[in-house]
Order: sequence, then C-alpha cells, then structure tokens
Amino acid sequence: MTISDICNREVIVIQRDEAVQAAAKLMRQFHVGSVIVIDKSNGGTTPVGVVTDRDLVVEVMAAELDETVITVGDIMTQELFTVKENAAVHEAVELMRRKTVRRLPVVDDAGELVGILTLDDALQLLSEQLLDLAKLVRYEQRKEERHRP
Repeated sequence: MTISDICNREVIVIQRDEAVQAAAKLMRQFHVGSVIVIDKSNGGTTPVGVVTDRDLVVEVMAAELDETVITVGDIMTQELFTVKENAAVHEAVELMRRKTVRRLPVVDDAGELVGILTLDDALQLLSEQLLDLAKLVRYEQRKEERHRP
C-alpha cells in the first residue's frame, strides 16, 4: 500500500504573503489544525512550509501581535518534510517518527503538492489493520473449536 492510497487529497493551502488571520479563518472554515504554505509557479503548487493552530497561538496571540499584519511566511515552519505519493506507508510513518512531525505533505515526482498524510490518517489505518488481525485470531480460535470439540 502506498501513500497515494490513503492520503487526503483535499489539502488546505495558503500563500506565504497572506496574513495569519487568513490562515486562522481557513482552519476554522475547514475544521483543520494546519494549513500548508505553498509557492505557485508554472501552474503548479510546491509546498514550502506549514502553519499550525499552535503556531498561531504561540507566535501571534501569546506575543500579542497584529494578526492582520503578520504574514504566514513570518511564522511558518520552514523545515518541511514531504513524502512522495508512491512511497510505502511504513516509510512515511517512519519518517514522521524520525522527524517528530504530525503532518507530511504528499508530493509527486516533480515536487508538486498532491495530498497530505497526517498522524490521524496513519493511526486510523494502523488501527484498522490491527482490528483485522484481531478478527483473524478470533476466527481461527472458533474454527478450531468447531473442528476439534
């Protein structure tokens, strides 16, 4: 299974010159905890950073900065780790663990944004797989009980 099989293709994006207030409004409108900061060039979108709800609170609100003046580019996390859409799920999970990130923008071979993989996505997939294994164990036990009373 590859990342393209499970990633969310509806990524909420913003450009770096937008005010952080616009980022907050997008997070509220789409019920997400982050927005991916992009650069648009040659008709494509390249991820260049991420802004989280925590960034807004710690960097803007707690510092009592003007959210209409501070831009997304001013506070975004610039060290952005991405994963290719054809990568295996376990590779992405390992990258998230190694880099201690909760979100991975998913890119194609050209580096263009095509989706996002979040910790929640990975947890849901892994919990479903564990449930399938638990069901298999239960099935095998019942099968043996029927065949060997």
